[in-house]
Amino acid sequence: QPCWREYLTTRIEQNMVVSCTCPISECRAQPTTAFICSIVSSQEIIAKYEKALLRRYVECCSNLTWCTNPQGCDQILLKDGLGYGAACSKCSWISCFNCNFPEAHYPASCSHMSRMTCAKCNHGFCWRCLKPWRPNHKDYYNCSAMVSKAAWQEKRFQDYNERCTFHHHAREFATSLRSSISSIREMPKIRNLTFVLDACKVLEQARKVLAYSCVYSYYNQDTESMDIVEQQTQSLELLTNAL
Repeated sequence: QPCWREYLTTRIEQNMVVSCTCPISECRAQPTTAFICSIVSSQEIIAKYEKALLRRYVECCSNLTWCTNPQGCDQILLKDGLGYGAACSKCSWISCFNCNFPEAHYPASCSHMSRMTCAKCNHGFCWRCLKPWRPNHKDYYNCSAMVSKAAWQEKRFQDYNERCTFHHHAREFATSLRSSISSIREMPKIRNLTFVLDACKVLEQARKVLAYSCVYSYYNQDTESMDIVEQQTQSLELLTNAL
């Protein structure tokens, strides 16, 4: 029994217990949960084992995933029941289930969030694997032949990037303000502070939409539709700044 306890404890601490088998090389039997709990006496080790089982279960279920809040959240989300308009019930973070970007990024598509463009030569590539976005590196990406276009593209990228960064920082301000107000222990029972809390939530959402609208606008090449998008974005930005 001491040998089994040491073996299982080591496997649990190394996050290898879910797939572990009997230590006898010829035996492929896997220890059951009941067996492991009867051998391992440490409640801390058992808790780690249960977390490993939970992680494995979530990984095996295509309709389940963990909340992607970069600040950390252990909530399990149901993909079918959570879209752009809903949030994690524990931390209110809105996740994207279609790509590896940590949060929902409407109106920018998942393709927009994966694609990066060199500001010097306009070469498009995937930020995850760094491979060219197009199958082949075409001649029209040649820097020496497209100096004017490259300069224009660089200025355009800088403009959208600055706007996107501004809205992200403004969103952080709204989040910080809401946290500061919420931390007041003796909340006065007046409508003004309640309004401020609600307004901060609206600001956070508006700044998020404005930030990802910059990504959407940068990659969208449809001039006619972009005129409408830009008008609506400017209107939302003016109202958000006023709020």
